[in-house]
Amino acid sequence: MTVHFPFQNSYSALPDSFFARVAPTPVAAPRLIKLNRPLAVQLGLDPDLLETPEGAEILAGKTVPSGADPIAMAYAGHQFGNFVPQLGDGRAILLGEVIDIDGIRRDIQLKGSGPTPFSRRGDGRAALGPVLREYIVSEAMFALGIPTTRSLAAVVTGEPVIRETVLPGAVLTRVASSHIRVGTFQFFAVRRDTDAIRRLADHVITRHYPDLLHAERPYHALLAGVVARQAELIARWLLVGFIHGVMNTDNSSISGETIDYGPCAFMDAYNPSQVFSSIDEMGRYAYANQPRIGLWNLTRLAECLLPLFSDDQEKAVAEAQDILGAFSETFSNAYQAGLRKKVGLFTERDGDEALIQDLLDAMAKNQADFTLTFRKLGDATVDDSTDVRAQFMEPAAFDEWAARWRARIALEPQTPAERQAAMHAVNPLFIPRNHRVEAVIQAAVNDDDYAPFEELVKVLARPYQDQPEYTAYADPPLPDQRVLQTFCGT
Repeated sequence: MTVHFPFQNSYSALPDSFFARVAPTPVAAPRLIKLNRPLAVQLGLDPDLLETPEGAEILAGKTVPSGADPIAMAYAGHQFGNFVPQLGDGRAILLGEVIDIDGIRRDIQLKGSGPTPFSRRGDGRAALGPVLREYIVSEAMFALGIPTTRSLAAVVTGEPVIRETVLPGAVLTRVASSHIRVGTFQFFAVRRDTDAIRRLADHVITRHYPDLLHAERPYHALLAGVVARQAELIARWLLVGFIHGVMNTDNSSISGETIDYGPCAFMDAYNPSQVFSSIDEMGRYAYANQPRIGLWNLTRLAECLLPLFSDDQEKAVAEAQDILGAFSETFSNAYQAGLRKKVGLFTERDGDEALIQDLLDAMAKNQADFTLTFRKLGDATVDDSTDVRAQFMEPAAFDEWAARWRARIALEPQTPAERQAAMHAVNPLFIPRNHRVEAVIQAAVNDDDYAPFEELVKVLARPYQDQPEYTAYADPPLPDQRVLQTFCGT
């Protein structure tokens, strides 16, 4: 049987200025190393056929399936604050869209599938390490319940790529609600192509915000919708200790999904100024800066939409500023509500924010592990476990705070077991710890050994559940295992 993708191609039906038509570049000897079978089923695809040699050729870009209309999308972007008027998919090709079993339209894109007109002298390829990193982290984010692009498959190409050294080449099949970014709007705004901006906005409303189709002011409502989704998304990042690492406007999704996992990382010890990305030398995208950068990116989107708001520039700016003004409150509400859940509070009382901030301050001062402190705090509701204290360099710092916390939770009627269950449902035990991800990549790249990769993916699929046979995966790194920098790997 032939592998069948029931493609639709709404984006490639837009004007030619939105993209470049380009086919993937065939590779020598594609070999499937991982297929996300549950996701394949969700997309209405046959996982058994995708695991055949024919399926591997499609997932590597060697064969273009019938119905596909391969394109590289055009976009611009602010990269570390510097505007680049033309970026675009330099190593990714959108094959087409499918309607999944829930009726949701999904892009299927090959990442690392060869050069495009937007490659800017690059080879359009991807190395195996970054492909595995994106697979691991994007699927972990999905399991954590955070909106994200997803990974359908990883394939090695049988061809080397040259970076600082010679590395195995690979292709990631990425699935997204769409790949439309703030930078997509910027591409047309810098060219003063208001018709294209309107066409793109209409497409986004139809695809991602259909409830706005009949809004009195749909473009204002679109900006408000994107602001709300981004504010809530970034709050959820912070609640699990995630650092995106490269929050450029071309990596900011209009749909509200986490996209473009490059030098991303999860914190071990809590540190608000934590940076892992090797290219973020000034700390622009540090952990605690992410809300501010999110608003900065959204302000760039608002600038693009101004011509759709009003012919009166002053009026349009005032209306955009009013919409952007909702970001801080939406973010703060989502973040504070999430923090209350993390410390087991079911109600909101005066003093709660200060209580939680005092814990965070003590964690930062004592280099407490972010993930384990909150997870073990759930256990401390049912016994006087010393596991939380052990996260602090000076355990007395926790004791002082815990006395106030216990007095606060005593004001609520929930039983200790109920509180523990609620806390465990929002505080993961397992995250993609950097040293684990790096070890998996090294085993694959150096030894062609994917067993560690498979096991890590399996553990991270159930982040909130105790998995006694895999307890070591919850451990922070030893001093000699700490990963101090992560890399884009492009």
